Amino acid sequence: MNKLRTALIYTAMLAFSVGIFFLIQRYGRSLVASGPRTPFGTAATSGGDVLTHVLLALVVIIVAARALGAVFRWMNQPPVIGEMIAGILLGPSLLGRVAPGLSAHVFPSLVVPFLSVTSQVGVILFMFLVGLELDTGLLRQRTRAPVVISHASIIAPFLLGATLALWLYPSLSSQDVSFTQFALFIGVSMSVTAFPVLARILTDRGMQKSRIGTIALACAAVDDVTAWCLLAFVVSVARAQPERIFATLGLTAAFIIVIFVLVRPAALWLVHKQATNRLAAQSTFVIVCAALLLAALATERIGIHALFGAFLIGVVVPHDSSLAQDVRRKLEDAVVALLLPVFFVFTGLRTQIGLVHGSRNWLICALIIAVASLGKFGGSFVAARLTGLSWREAASVGILMNTRGLMELIVLNVGLDLGVLSPALFAMFVLMALVTTFATTPILQAVTRGRQPAP
Repeated sequence: MNKLRTALIYTAMLAFSVGIFFLIQRYGRSLVASGPRTPFGTAATSGGDVLTHVLLALVVIIVAARALGAVFRWMNQPPVIGEMIAGILLGPSLLGRVAPGLSAHVFPSLVVPFLSVTSQVGVILFMFLVGLELDTGLLRQRTRAPVVISHASIIAPFLLGATLALWLYPSLSSQDVSFTQFALFIGVSMSVTAFPVLARILTDRGMQKSRIGTIALACAAVDDVTAWCLLAFVVSVARAQPERIFATLGLTAAFIIVIFVLVRPAALWLVHKQATNRLAAQSTFVIVCAALLLAALATERIGIHALFGAFLIGVVVPHDSSLAQDVRRKLEDAVVALLLPVFFVFTGLRTQIGLVHGSRNWLICALIIAVASLGKFGGSFVAARLTGLSWREAASVGILMNTRGLMELIVLNVGLDLGVLSPALFAMFVLMALVTTFATTPILQAVTRGRQPAP
């Protein structure tokens, strides 16, 4: 009886509501609106169409990235290589060539701006996580080897890249780009090491606590900080007018001072409050997110790219604190599983392997790969030998420092956005990033085969 009574009341309530609405609608028919006529449903239809395509694109991106990442994990390679390749395969280099209709349906031009913004947010958050994982204790080690090896692994490829720019500039650059900007950017592009990928390779091989692993991680940590500071300098030179270069550099120096003099103590205070349960975890997460976005905004306005600000905020948070672990746990899956694959595909949409055609262009591409590998490996190897490492240890460190991966793609996208890299040169450097990263694991296995990593 109670169920029947409830059903009757509910039915009566619905009937009463429908009746009242019909009365309101009958009276409203006689009313006349005073606003001008607009095409009915235009905005809603357009927005719905964009949302449909964005959702479809995201599904395709996530599935393709995860599938190829799993394949490369099975091949004993870092999954990021498969995700990078998935991005290129979904772009004009393969999907756009073999199935242009499908490519246009999944990635129409109206979706590209949304993918661009999403990918940039993803990279900003990723650079924050890279800074968050950076063990600043490695930077403060009093051993001379990491600093010497790291800086040698930057100086050698930087100088070789600048020398190669003498040949590349006349045929692969434009009059809008000065040789100084071009040479600086080519040098930086050759100098990058992917700290997260290097750390993953060491962990997969159980070498992270060995002597080689510790030295390589310390070298990569120093390399990361130095390379990103160098990139900030190059971007400031490329973006600023000649009369504003010193102003940009001055503002950059002031920003760094503020981060380490004011923001770092605040971060330590926040870590203490969170550890003693005086602040809710959600509140600290909001504060950290607001800080990294404000820092990214500040460096973007200064003219050295938003990535630098987010990276520095991550650096000043102690990597082994409960706050860092909590923030990493909340952000990492969303960034790695959703946002970074969007960045890979956005990079792939801008990569046109077809522009690398003819024997001369492929010779240039091979030369870029050779110079990048020789500079990184050679600089690291020689410096490692001079600081007392054995031949095998020095070779292992040199091979690991030649890992570029995602970090290289970030640098290359900055260069393409600034107009310093042409689309053809961009494609060549993307191939270089893939080859050098892919080669790291098998070559390292060959060098260390039959030897257990020394503790």
